[in-house]
Amino acid sequence: MAITRVGIVGSGIMGSGIAETAATSGFEVVLRSRSQATADATLAAMEKSLAKQVERGKKTEEERDAALGRVSGTDDLGALAGCDLVIESVVEDLAVKKELFAELDRITGDDAILATNTSTLPVIEMAMQTADPAKVCGIHFFNPAPVMSLVEVVRPLTASDATIEAARQFAEACGKTPVEVKDQAGFIVNALLFPYLNNAIRLHEQGVASIEDIDAAMKGGCGFPMGPFALLDLVGLDTSLAILDALYDEFRDPNYAAMPLLRRMVSANQLGRKSGQGFLDYRK
Repeated sequence: MAITRVGIVGSGIMGSGIAETAATSGFEVVLRSRSQATADATLAAMEKSLAKQVERGKKTEEERDAALGRVSGTDDLGALAGCDLVIESVVEDLAVKKELFAELDRITGDDAILATNTSTLPVIEMAMQTADPAKVCGIHFFNPAPVMSLVEVVRPLTASDATIEAARQFAEACGKTPVEVKDQAGFIVNALLFPYLNNAIRLHEQGVASIEDIDAAMKGGCGFPMGPFALLDLVGLDTSLAILDALYDEFRDPNYAAMPLLRRMVSANQLGRKSGQGFLDYRK
């Protein structure tokens, strides 16, 4: 099916990033937030982001204006009725997502594809909230969505070949590299990444090395662009904890059992960059 109009539910870092990516790739975008004020603020932030790209010579003023002209913000879920594809990027809470999918199923047209940007949760659980699970899949962008090249296209047991192919074509049209993966917790990247991040916290808790030295070691020794603690702070410690808990619930592998320090930091609202304080301090 031809996708021309894309709905995004959620105006956080991922939702806004996917909206910007789709708009700059030529798609009409409807960004739905819980309040009109938040939707307007997200569009203002997008305008600022695109202005910086013009300053750096990555986009022309005409490209910026065209992209902004393709995006609208709303607090009305019903505004997504005419979308060919709707991607949800709300909180990583399965109950919330299941309720949202049931509502989207009532609103959108029979041919619309419904997708989740979840990084870990079972897509099948959301698909089964709809009248036609064959049109539901995962389209998992990475943060920051406008920059990161990978998209995991997640195939639940119920997804049709046509749905998966449309999702793959959408990702490619956004300039991304899609990889197809079955509906299993963590998919590819997080299933491999989060044991590493969790074990970095374990090393620190055991007193093997400082946060700064562990980050420096993984950058210098493995050529990674950032160390595990800087990455945890970028992802968000609350999101990281939710991913680890979902992985552990599915596999019961000790490597997925979140370290106590991570859980305590989330309780203290030390969530990383988003709160200004995480394993590193961003309040300076």
